[in-house]
Amino acid sequence: MKTDRLTILPPAHALTGRVSPPGSKSITNRALLLAGLAKGTSRLTGALKSDDTRYMAEALRAMGVTVDEPDATTFVVTSSGELKAPAEPLFLGNAGTATRFLTAALALGKGRYVVDGDEHMRKRPIKPLVEALQSLGVAIAAPSGCPPVAIDANGSFRKNRVTIDAGLSSQYVSALQMAAACGSEPFTIELAGADIGARGYIDLTLSAMRAFGARVEQPTPSSWVIQPTGYTATDFHIEPDASAATYLWGAEVLTGGKIDIGTPSDAFTQPDAKAYDVIAAFPNMPSVIDGSQMQDAIPTIAVLAAFNNHPVRFVGIANLRVKECDRIRALSTGLNNIREGLATEEGDDLIVAADPSLSGQSLPADIDTFADHRIAMSFALAGLKIRDITILDPDCVGKTYPDYWNELASLGVEQARTNG
Repeated sequence: MKTDRLTILPPAHALTGRVSPPGSKSITNRALLLAGLAKGTSRLTGALKSDDTRYMAEALRAMGVTVDEPDATTFVVTSSGELKAPAEPLFLGNAGTATRFLTAALALGKGRYVVDGDEHMRKRPIKPLVEALQSLGVAIAAPSGCPPVAIDANGSFRKNRVTIDAGLSSQYVSALQMAAACGSEPFTIELAGADIGARGYIDLTLSAMRAFGARVEQPTPSSWVIQPTGYTATDFHIEPDASAATYLWGAEVLTGGKIDIGTPSDAFTQPDAKAYDVIAAFPNMPSVIDGSQMQDAIPTIAVLAAFNNHPVRFVGIANLRVKECDRIRALSTGLNNIREGLATEEGDDLIVAADPSLSGQSLPADIDTFADHRIAMSFALAGLKIRDITILDPDCVGKTYPDYWNELASLGVEQARTNG
């Protein structure tokens, strides 16, 4: 089968100009679900229109919610507050947020729901969330521990307290939190252990919930009490995507340019914005970088590390193995395709050897993206400094940043696209 290929031509100038990153995927999918659970009409502005959010919108439509799109960055969602059992399984591609968030929300629906995805989604774990819902008396099954998930819902939980293992993903906690506000009594969520992937995303969830009228208390660092308020339709503005911004911050420091993204780094509420300070330290980024609280930014920083003045060890990134692909393996594979020995895996740590002399060389390398948007976009940065870097399946960026290649072109980055 032929695969689209996109080769970056390193620019001979610093990248300068203005680029507006798309809306946050994480916030858009939270807001879409909350609007679908709210009775009335909500207007979501600044939203991301991409594969992931399209799957969420289509799923809501399949369950009786009206989702209009009056312009490129707005969803207008009108709902009865009920997600009706659909006639067919809900297909969510490889959208982890949509899959996990809906799985919990539909457990409080009425009828039979099947949540499914593509071949990649069918490899992504959902067992901890399924087990937590089973403990609440929900008739739910995912035999493989991954989607598809079948739910026979009767509109309620049998208990008002659950313990969840969030070591693999904070999305399990967020999913339960958003669903719990639609229950009939105050609901307590407790963590099993202290580990939680990217705790900052919990804060995003709670902020969005409160905007739609939820009341949440946090009596301890590892527990939350959600009141049975339901949700109220509202107008909600979505900030730009901080993960997308990391590619532009990276392009800026790699080329010595100045790219105005329209939002100061300290104005973001998303955890990946923490990457700004690390990227700004280039080419003297820290020797050890803990990626646990900025997971989606790690591919960007790992590619930058190839040009750093000293090696970088990435720790706290085990969760990257269960993202859209095994991102630790994808990063080490891509970096070693550029130059053997550039990356090493030690357990779940990634060590990037770093070699500033790579800049200006011709090192023909085909980068397998593993259909992962973040692998494609991060390795494009290597192509800004090294000749003959070719991204395979470049259109996988449509998952979160459909205009990525056009935005780079607007900054003067030439690209050659072929099929072969």
